[in-house]
Amino acid sequence: MRTCSIRLLSEEDADALQRYANNRKIWENLRDIFPHPYSLQDAQAFLDFAIKARPEADFAITNETEAIGCIGLRLGNDVHRHTAELGYWLGEPFWSRGIMTEAITAFTPFAFRWFELLRIFAQPFAGNTASARVLEKAGFVCEGRLKANVVKDGKFFVSLMYARVREPPVIYRTRGATPYW
Repeated sequence: MRTCSIRLLSEEDADALQRYANNRKIWENLRDIFPHPYSLQDAQAFLDFAIKARPEADFAITNETEAIGCIGLRLGNDVHRHTAELGYWLGEPFWSRGIMTEAITAFTPFAFRWFELLRIFAQPFAGNTASARVLEKAGFVCEGRLKANVVKDGKFFVSLMYARVREPPVIYRTRGATPYW
């Protein structure tokens, strides 16, 4: 049974995003670019940026009536042009319902195809066991622990490196005939 949808963001999402994003528990597990408190102006600025971005890489996670979170990618460049970092958050009233697992599971194959990616990774803080569990359920594999990798709220934290590689992998060749994998 489908519990959520993923769609492009729109300016009409501002009120719902502000309402759900203005939560310290969410802020504690995200990068500092995600402000707290989260004002309506913050939501509008994010939407303005996300809607104008090319390619559009940030999307709304919605229930039947409104945006309840976001999912998106930071696309790599140069030698990392086929790699992207996955980011996501969900409003607290919707936690522990399988919504984020469903969203990531649906979004990942789309992202591999649409953005021509070979690898998608995420770096949840080690203390965010719910996020790690969601990634594992969505087929991501923990590749390691990154010590003192994050400074949040004046404290250093370990982060985890989770990744999923496109299946079947696209084989690129070096100058010779030896494939990378």
